[in-house]
Amino acid sequence: QVQLVESGGGSVQTGGSLRLSCEASAYTPSSKCMGWFRQAPGKEREGVAVIYPVSGYTYVPDSVKGRFTISKDIAKNTLYLQMNSLKPEDTAMYFCALKSSRGFCSPNEDAFDYWGQGTQVTVSP
Repeated sequence: QVQLVESGGGSVQTGGSLRLSCEASAYTPSSKCMGWFRQAPGKEREGVAVIYPVSGYTYVPDSVKGRFTISKDIAKNTLYLQMNSLKPEDTAMYFCALKSSRGFCSPNEDAFDYWGQGTQVTVSP
């Protein structure tokens, strides 16, 4: 059974850094597209990074480009999101997710079918 558990969230000041981790259960395929999404109160969930571990392909949207980096330790089956130069608008619940189906690896949340419980990130001015 696929299980995803996030950790690493917390409270930081503007300009600070955090690294989120997402540990996948032993039964989780290590070669599937995975991503990080976030949802702020009153806003829709948005994708902030995806990775296809087989090729090393990654994608981050312009809103976080240059500040967020996604990576995966295949041996540990753990997904990471390094977040630097954090801004108050980055405040949200962050979720990791896995896309079990084939197809292009993009931050389309509808294509992801396994989700973690989320970890809160709060950035103060």
